[in-house]
Amino acid sequence: MKYDFTSIMDRRGKDAIAIDVVGLSPDFIPNPREGFDPIATWTADMNFPVVPTIQEAIIQRVKEPHFGYFMPSQEYFDSIIKWHETRNHVTGLTKECIGYENGVLGGVVSALNVLCSKGDNILIHSPTYIGFTMSLTNNGYNMIHSDLVKDENDVWRMDLEDMEKKIQEKKIHTMVFCSPHNPCGRVWERWELEQMMALCEKYDVKIVSDEIWSDILRPECQHIPTQMTNEWARQNTVAIYAPSKTFNLAGLVGSYHIIYNKTLRDRVEKESSLPHYNDMNVLSMHALIGAYKPEGYQWADELRQVIAGNVDYACDYIAKHFDGVKVSKPQGTYMVFMDCTQWCEKHGKTIDELQRAGFDVGVVWQDGRQFRGPCHIRLNLASPLSRVQEAFDRLDKYVFNA
Repeated sequence: MKYDFTSIMDRRGKDAIAIDVVGLSPDFIPNPREGFDPIATWTADMNFPVVPTIQEAIIQRVKEPHFGYFMPSQEYFDSIIKWHETRNHVTGLTKECIGYENGVLGGVVSALNVLCSKGDNILIHSPTYIGFTMSLTNNGYNMIHSDLVKDENDVWRMDLEDMEKKIQEKKIHTMVFCSPHNPCGRVWERWELEQMMALCEKYDVKIVSDEIWSDILRPECQHIPTQMTNEWARQNTVAIYAPSKTFNLAGLVGSYHIIYNKTLRDRVEKESSLPHYNDMNVLSMHALIGAYKPEGYQWADELRQVIAGNVDYACDYIAKHFDGVKVSKPQGTYMVFMDCTQWCEKHGKTIDELQRAGFDVGVVWQDGRQFRGPCHIRLNLASPLSRVQEAFDRLDKYVFNA
């Protein structure tokens, strides 16, 4: 590979919440016991060096001794358009359809504020990303969960009958959709999107689609933008993207929406502008431009291979060594969502006790109950394989088979 996905970075004291939060609150993430260093496998950022063109773009801009008001450059919009045309086979995307958002969740709330009234019922799949839970609840929306179900091949699927029943009974006209799905890691197939969109069109359900994970897929998978399902989807979906998950840029802040329907676009942009906070940072603009350069395309392709290898290793290890732990191999994202129900029952342990046992040996993982997984743990695999192997070795020796 051309780029470095094997070096172990020391992120301690370098503005990395993933590692600096360890030990700050014993009730949240306690320090590991003596002899174990923390391995960050919880928050959704990566432990890889970024593609060098990002740093080069930022450094070049910092050399200019002025940081006043500015407008997004044409290069910024052209970079986004080319990325989606090349990676996702998008057609017809223009500068006018792209709008800045300080974050995906902020964009979701702005879109909901346009499409809904406070207190409205919003359809959303479960398991559910914790950010959706907090943002929708804080802004006065009522989540109606439709559970994803596993098929005979252990693949997470939408339950269309349940979705239709709840749309009718709860008078739902807006859905928050996650593609690829977090935390289950599903990369939706076209026929699934077509069935979902037929249901949404039947009941006039608008879609707010979080597609921040769309670049992190297994090499054999292809992301189909929700808006590209059909023309109705194109006109009735607000899609929100960001380079942050792909290129580890969350600390720079900078997302964007794609909205083809002009009336809807005008209303969302007006809503986003009301608090006068939704303005781009000049360095985040140049970071995106640096990420979406040709080198970024190759870096992202190599990242896919690395993540796929880590996922294969983790899922195989779980199947062979962690009796009673179930996981559906994710097709996208770099997270695995482990169902520990049978293991806890067999060993007379609670999920709290299990999670604490991992903390004790430095495996900093995440409570899956925050995602509506009753006895689940979410684990981040975006680290050099050697660190993933070390984490699983510790879990094997000191936690699941102690």
